[in-house]
Amino acid sequence: MFPVKHFFDENQERLLISFLNSFQVFLAEKTLEQLFDYTNLVLEGNEKTNLISKNDGPKFLTRHITDSLIPYIILSKKNKLSPSMKWADMGSGAGCPVFPLAIACPDIHFYAVEPRAKRILFLESVKENLNLKNITIVGKRFETSEINHCDIISCRALSTFENDWQRAKPALRQHGLFVTLKSFESVRELQETPHTEIVKYSLPEETQNYALVIRGYYE
Repeated sequence: MFPVKHFFDENQERLLISFLNSFQVFLAEKTLEQLFDYTNLVLEGNEKTNLISKNDGPKFLTRHITDSLIPYIILSKKNKLSPSMKWADMGSGAGCPVFPLAIACPDIHFYAVEPRAKRILFLESVKENLNLKNITIVGKRFETSEINHCDIISCRALSTFENDWQRAKPALRQHGLFVTLKSFESVRELQETPHTEIVKYSLPEETQNYALVIRGYYE
């Protein structure tokens, strides 16, 4: 059963929808409701377990959901997404970006890879509550998960770009994509790197600039 208490205000909803619309993205009402349900589950769970920073709670929709949807927004516009893709997310934590992505892309199968026991239990409960059939929870470190031949591997707020890339690369298929969400300043120097694209963006009510880094795997 979904939580009945709302842990965010209507202004957050409006800012999220306005953000999506600015990219010409118009999600179905059912999809938005699932994103709101996921938000409620995270914020409710955060009252019992330390899932996210307490300061992030009031702006979860505008800081975390918007950011999590950036790979979907950008890759869709580049025609890089197709049904039956295999997408793995390293270090999924409380579920960002993988759960918002799975909600927005129901035809793609996602693997949420997370080694911490409490996070695994939480992710399993969210999957059940949201009745998501296109996501598998993998309770291991990414390096020992035996996941391979992925079309896309993502991560958010893990290590440096190069460290994350070295972890992801062995599990990508030829011409697969590694996508990661970083602060723009931390990856500015990668702009001239081969097979690497940086898409700069900003989030509602945030002054910092962010970047989606996309790197293709070519042997």
